Amino acid sequence: MSNSAVSLYLDPQIRDWVLFPITLVMILVGILRHYVVLLLQSPPKKLPREAIREQRAMARAQILRATSANSPIPPVYYQSISRHLSETFEAGTYLKDGPPRDGDAPKMPANPMTDPAAMDGMMSGMKTQMVMMVPQMVIMGWINFFFQGFVLIKLPFPLTLGFKSMLQRGVETQDMDVRWVSSLSWYFLNFFGLNGLYRLILGGDNSADSSRDMTATPFAAAPAGPQDYNKLFKAEKDNLEFSEGLYKWIGEGVEDRVLSRYHKI
Repeated sequence: MSNSAVSLYLDPQIRDWVLFPITLVMILVGILRHYVVLLLQSPPKKLPREAIREQRAMARAQILRATSANSPIPPVYYQSISRHLSETFEAGTYLKDGPPRDGDAPKMPANPMTDPAAMDGMMSGMKTQMVMMVPQMVIMGWINFFFQGFVLIKLPFPLTLGFKSMLQRGVETQDMDVRWVSSLSWYFLNFFGLNGLYRLILGGDNSADSSRDMTATPFAAAPAGPQDYNKLFKAEKDNLEFSEGLYKWIGEGVEDRVLSRYHKI
């Protein structure tokens, strides 16, 4: 008698009423979850004018410093802008709360549990996690209740015995070929395998990607703590003074360079 495994023949109704419904439900639930997450996300709050001015002043100083080695700004204007930013940073003119006064105590970092913006971010992260976790738990319970023990499909390529426990969950049979896939294992294969389809339908930055479910935390959306722009301005003032020694105007000697390029001198 041959030792080869006995072939199995599946009823076509298993394909029509088990395999296709599980796949279709998981695709539709992933798309629905993406749009529910978009609806739950609150629009970003507008920053006050003073906070925007504070950030833009820092950005201008960083751009000026980053381009100092090949600056498009002539020397007179570069020194004027650099001197103006250094003076305003020293005086605290661009600070959101105004220049610091003598005798003011240093501000303590805000407690995220009492900050409304931080609490809104935490609640938004928790709602997103609930939208991601609850549908998967419902689908797994649905498959376990209605389709437990079903064998759905046979993979067309050989596999080692190490994949048996992964592909045949819920089917405790030692003699079955490792290429057969149970209903519960088909759920896990779709859970991780549909990410490419979601990216094709919904785009790269979608909320149906299951890989985010494994790494995300409920507090991932919480905003970072407030920055002390007074200290940042003082540090940027020193950086601007240092970059003045590296300054070089890109237009210096441009007439001679143009003439020498066209062999006129």
